[in-house]
Amino acid sequence: MSQAQTNQPENDSKDAFFREIAELSERMIAAHGKEFSMGVLVLAARFIAESKPFTSTLPDLQ
Repeated sequence: MSQAQTNQPENDSKDAFFREIAELSERMIAAHGKEFSMGVLVLAARFIAESKPFTSTLPDLQ
């Protein structure tokens, strides 16, 4: 089995996540504009880089 075949399930998974992010980004742009969408994605990247949890930072929307 080649390296490409071995990595195919992982590549398929990554592609699926990328499609999800693209679809979410398009919805955010439609609802709130490009600046908001970019800001959210940059903030998410920062949280990942700093190992911050997402759940404890979500605002209470109730």
